[in-house]
Amino acid sequence: MGSRQVTSWQGMNITVAGLGVSGISAARALAGLGASVTVVDGGDSEAHRTRAAEVESLGVRVRLGDAETLPEGTDLVVTSPGWAPASPLFTAAAAAGVEVIGDVEVAWRLRGPGAAPWLAVTGTNGKTTTTQMLASILTAAGLRTVAVGNIGTPIIDVVLGATPYDVLAVELSSYQLHWAPGVRAHSAAVLNLAPDHLDWHGSMEAYAADKGRIYEGNTVACVYNVADKATEDLVVEADVEEGCRAIGFTLGAPGPSMLGVVDGILVDRAFVENRQKNAQELAEVADVDPPAPHNIANALAAAALARAFGVPPKAVRDGLRAFKPDAHRIAYVAEVGGVTYIDDSKATNTHAAEASLAAYEPVVWIAGGLAKGATFDETVATAAKRLRGAVLIGADRHLIREALARHAPEVPVVDLDRTDTGAMLAAVREAARLAQPGDTVLLAPACASMDMFVNYAKRGDAFADAVRELAAESA
Repeated sequence: MGSRQVTSWQGMNITVAGLGVSGISAARALAGLGASVTVVDGGDSEAHRTRAAEVESLGVRVRLGDAETLPEGTDLVVTSPGWAPASPLFTAAAAAGVEVIGDVEVAWRLRGPGAAPWLAVTGTNGKTTTTQMLASILTAAGLRTVAVGNIGTPIIDVVLGATPYDVLAVELSSYQLHWAPGVRAHSAAVLNLAPDHLDWHGSMEAYAADKGRIYEGNTVACVYNVADKATEDLVVEADVEEGCRAIGFTLGAPGPSMLGVVDGILVDRAFVENRQKNAQELAEVADVDPPAPHNIANALAAAALARAFGVPPKAVRDGLRAFKPDAHRIAYVAEVGGVTYIDDSKATNTHAAEASLAAYEPVVWIAGGLAKGATFDETVATAAKRLRGAVLIGADRHLIREALARHAPEVPVVDLDRTDTGAMLAAVREAARLAQPGDTVLLAPACASMDMFVNYAKRGDAFADAVRELAAESA
C-alpha cells in the first residue's frame, strides 16, 4: 500500500491491532492526539484484561477475543509488528480501502520539524548488537541518542517524548519494515540475508523485499555486506536520494568506499579524502567484544553508519570499547578442565549458528529445539571439520542428527531424548565427556527454544547454570 501523510489525527477512527507493548504505545499516543481509538486482540486472558483496563482508562475502547472483524467506521489500521499480512483483519481493511501501517510508520509520521534523523539497521542476524554498538559510538561522539525500534523503548514514545535527540539508532525487523512504507532514513544497513520468517512473508523474495525497504529514500549511505551479494542487490534496486552512496563492509582489506580489516585494524576507505589511496584507522579488532568474525562485521556496519553521520574516528574506537553485548550472544560462561563454555542461545536460526560455529575450533556443539521449517545440511557441511562432537536436544533434533549423518558421519553424536528440567545439565555433562582440553563447548541451537524453555534467555540461563554446576563438581 502507498504511504499518505496524516496531517491531523484529531477525530480519526483508528483501529490498533494487538494489545502488546507497541500496541499500547500506539493507542496511548493516538488517543492523546485526539483520535478515536479501538484496540482489537484475539486473546481474552486475565493478562489481556489487565492491559485492556490500562488503556481503557485513557478513553480507548478495547475488543478482546475477536481480532478478525474490522470495527465499523475505521479510517486507519495500526498493527503490531508480528501480525501477518494475511490476517483476516487486514483482508477486511483492504476490501474497505483502509490503509494498514505499523507503529514505526506512525512514529515516522509523528516526527515534528527538525526531528532527529534515523540511522537504521536490519538483517537476519546481528541487528540488536549492531544497533547498540551504533548507539554507543554516537554517544561517545557526544551526541544525544538512543537505541529504539525493535529494542528498548517503543519508538512512538521516543518521538513524542520530551528528550531532544540529535540522532536515533533504529533497529527494524522485516515485520516492521513491511508495515512502514514511508520511512526514509538518513543512512541504513542490511547486515545479511538468510531464510527466516518465511511462513510470515510467504517467500524469500518477499522477505528480502521487505528488508530492502530500509534503503528507500536514504540520503547519505546505504551500507551493505560485501560477503552477502543479496544485500548489495537491494542497494542497487533501492530508490535513494541523489548523492547517496553504497558503502560496503568486509572482514578483508577494503576497497574504495568500503570499511574493512587490515592487520587487526578496522579501517575506513569510504569517509576519507582521496579514498582511492587513503585509509583511516578506526579501532583494533581487540576493541570489539567479543572479537568473533560476525561480531567484527557488526562493528564495521555500526562504524559505517556512524561515519556516514560524521562521527570522528576516535568516537568509533571509544564507542566500541564501551559497548558490552547482551546476555546469551556468544557469551563466555566459564572454563572447566581446560574446556571453554560459550552461551549463544540467541542463535535461534541456522544463519546465526553458522556464524557462531565459525568463531571456534574445535567445537562440541549443543544444538536443537524448534526448527521452524529450517534445514541443516549447509550448516553441518560448513562446520563439519570444526566439530569434535554434537549433543542434540529438543523436538526437532532428528533433523540435525540426519544432517550430521550425511555430512559429518565421523562426528560422535549424543541424542538426548528428554525435555525435563535436568535435560540441559545432562547435555552439558555429555558435551564435557566429548570435549578435550582446548575445545569449546558451544550452545548455538540453530533452533527456537519454546519446545523446552519459555524463551532463548531461559535456555541460556539453564546452560550457564549447568556449566557452573559442572565447575563445582570439578573443583
